[in-house]
Amino acid sequence: MNKNNLNRYKYLYYMLLVAFCLGTSCVSNKKIAYFQDIQSVNQAKLEDAASFTEPIIQPDDILNINVFTLNPQSGAIINQSSATPALGGSSNSSLSTQSTGFLVDKNGEIELSLIGKLKVAGLTTYQAKELIRDKASTIYKEPNVQLRFANFKVSVLGEVGAPSAYTLPNEKVSILDALSLAGDLTIYGRRDNVLIVRDNNGKKEFARLDLNSSKIFNSPYYYLRQNDVVYVEPNKRKVAATNSAQVQTISVLASVLSVIIVAITSFR
Repeated sequence: MNKNNLNRYKYLYYMLLVAFCLGTSCVSNKKIAYFQDIQSVNQAKLEDAASFTEPIIQPDDILNINVFTLNPQSGAIINQSSATPALGGSSNSSLSTQSTGFLVDKNGEIELSLIGKLKVAGLTTYQAKELIRDKASTIYKEPNVQLRFANFKVSVLGEVGAPSAYTLPNEKVSILDALSLAGDLTIYGRRDNVLIVRDNNGKKEFARLDLNSSKIFNSPYYYLRQNDVVYVEPNKRKVAATNSAQVQTISVLASVLSVIIVAITSFR
C-alpha cells in the first residue's frame, strides 16, 4: 500500500468521525442561547412589547368564587360549591385532581345560592366579579367578591424537563413562565420553533415562537391563555440520537476503518 492510498484512508476515517460527532454530540451555542439579538444592556429596552389582555371566561371553565359579608355565616351560603374533575392541579403533577369551584355550563352560566343563575361566559374575571357583587348587593350590605379561575391550565409537551399539564393560580402567564415550570428546554429542544396551540371559540390557532429572538416579547402569543398547549420540537441532534440503526452503522464503519488503518500501518 503506497503512501497516497494510506492518506486517503486516514482522510476518510477522520471525515466519518467528524460526521458522527456532528450527528450525535456537537451543538452550536447559537442554537442554545435565548434572545441572541440582545447584544448589550443598552439594547435591553424593547418597544411595542405585547400587552397582557385578561382571559375571557368560557363554558367548562371552573371559577373559584368567594363572597365576604359582615356576617361570615350568611356569605358562606353563596360560597358553597362542589369538587369538579379537572386535569392538572399542581405544578409538579399531571394526574387528575378535584378542583373546587363553580362550573360554567354549556349556556355560559353559573348558579349561586340565593343569587341564582348568572351568565358569565364572554366576561373577564373582573367583569364577572363586578356582576356578582352587584347581584349580592341586593341581599347583603357592601359584599366583597373574590373571583379567579380554578382551572387555568396550560400543557407543556415535548423536549422539556418535566412535560405536564399545569394548573396555575395566576392568569398572567407567559411562555417563559410555562417553560420554567416545565424545567426549561432540554439540550435536544428546538428553541427557534416552539409551537403554541390555542383554542379560540372552538377553532384551533397555531403560532411559532423563536426563543432565540427578543421578538417573542412582541408576539400576541407571548402571554398564554387557559388550555393553551406548548410543544417543543426535538432538534436534529435528538433525531439522530434516536435513530439507533444509523448511529450503530456509523460506529461499526468507524471501528472497521480504524482496524484496517492500524493493520495497514503495521505492515508497512
